[in-house]
Amino acid sequence: MAASQIHLVRHGEVHNPDRVLYGRLPEFGLSERGHKMAAAAANNLLSRDRHYGTLIASPLQRAQESAAPVSTLLSLPIGTEERVIEPHNYFEGKRMSRAVLNPLNWHALRDPNLPSWGEPYGSIVTRMMAAIEDVWKNTSSGDAVIVSHQLPIWMVHRYLAGESLRHDPRKRRCALSSITTLERSGDGFIEVDYQDPAAALSAGSVDVGAV
Repeated sequence: MAASQIHLVRHGEVHNPDRVLYGRLPEFGLSERGHKMAAAAANNLLSRDRHYGTLIASPLQRAQESAAPVSTLLSLPIGTEERVIEPHNYFEGKRMSRAVLNPLNWHALRDPNLPSWGEPYGSIVTRMMAAIEDVWKNTSSGDAVIVSHQLPIWMVHRYLAGESLRHDPRKRRCALSSITTLERSGDGFIEVDYQDPAAALSAGSVDVGAV
């Protein structure tokens, strides 16, 4: 047996008053709104009336906190999976709107195809798809939930859609606490659903943590 569906859940809003790109920096947990967003995602999964067999999350604080209400509502322990973590990024700790104006940082922007400012897109796809494959195989029955980050989830979407991995970060369809659902098809996966259960909470939210 293997998982029926794989649900890729993005974390909720992060407490980030300085609006820096936090990447893999520690101690960036959810804001009060972010906890409500995570609860909305958990309630959405519960409302689907499906059986869930596995819950894993990125080791970063915001992902672990976003997995907590899922764990409670679905009665599943949280497994930590390094391969679904946020990519590393040259601009971590910087305010992006200011950093790109500084000539000392321009070398990191030299090649958006890779991208040159962080982990290559192809590397993100490789580790994410390996994690998804392993979770699918190791879930004896029901669905699996993976709590991750915007760019890794968006890379999976573009890879499965056969689209170029290079993209405009401002145009990602991967809202805070959104849920992207996959199913097995032959030897691979296809995307079958996307939902934004925290949409009602998104007005005024801060979402500037990654590029």
